[in-house]
Amino acid sequence: MAGTSPQPCADMLITRLTRAELPVDSTELARFLIGKLVVRDLPEGRISGRIVETEAYLHGDAAAHSFGGETPRNRALFGERGHAYVYVSYGIHRMLNVVGGTQGVGTGVLIRAAEPLEGIELMQARRGLADVLDLARGPGKLAQAMEITMGLSDTDLTQEGPLWLGRIDRPAGEIGASVRIGISREIDRPLRFYERGSRFVSGPKALNV
Repeated sequence: MAGTSPQPCADMLITRLTRAELPVDSTELARFLIGKLVVRDLPEGRISGRIVETEAYLHGDAAAHSFGGETPRNRALFGERGHAYVYVSYGIHRMLNVVGGTQGVGTGVLIRAAEPLEGIELMQARRGLADVLDLARGPGKLAQAMEITMGLSDTDLTQEGPLWLGRIDRPAGEIGASVRIGISREIDRPLRFYERGSRFVSGPKALNV
C-alpha cells in the first residue's frame, strides 16, 4: 500500500514546483497536490512531508473563508495562485492552505495531512510526540509539526524561502475522494482528496475507503 511508513530520505532530491504546474481550478489543484511535498526550512534543519490529504474550497462555496468577501484576515486567499494562506481555527490551530484560482477570486486548498519525510525529530519536538504516524495527521497537527506560523501567510510557495512546495520521484498512489471534514455548510460536496492506503491520512475510516 502507498505511504504505509516513512521512506528513507538520505540525499533525497526535491524539485520545487512552479506556478505554471499548479492547476488553476482548485478542485484539480487539490488532487494534484496529493503526493507532492510541503517543505519547511528552519535554522536548525529542514522538515518535509509528503501530502496525502487535501480539501478544496471554491468560489461561491459557503464553507470557504472567501464566501463573505475579502477582509484583512483572508486577504492572502485572494492573492496569486501558489501562495500560502494561513489562518487560525477555533482560536487554537493554525491551518495551511495553498491559494488557487486566479488573483482576486478567493479559492484554495487546505493541506490536511502529510507523511513525514525529513526532520522527523524536529517534528516530534514541536508536537511533543514520538508517534510518527500522528505527527502530521490532521491540518492543525501538520502546522504545529512544521512550525507553520501566521507570519508565513502570503508566502510564495513556488519560490525559494522558508516554506515551499516540491516533488520527489515517488508518484501518488490511487486517489480517493469524500466529503470534507469538520464543516457545517456545504457538507455533501466531494471535495476532500486522499491517497488510498496511506496510514497518514486523517479522518474517520469510513471516509478513507
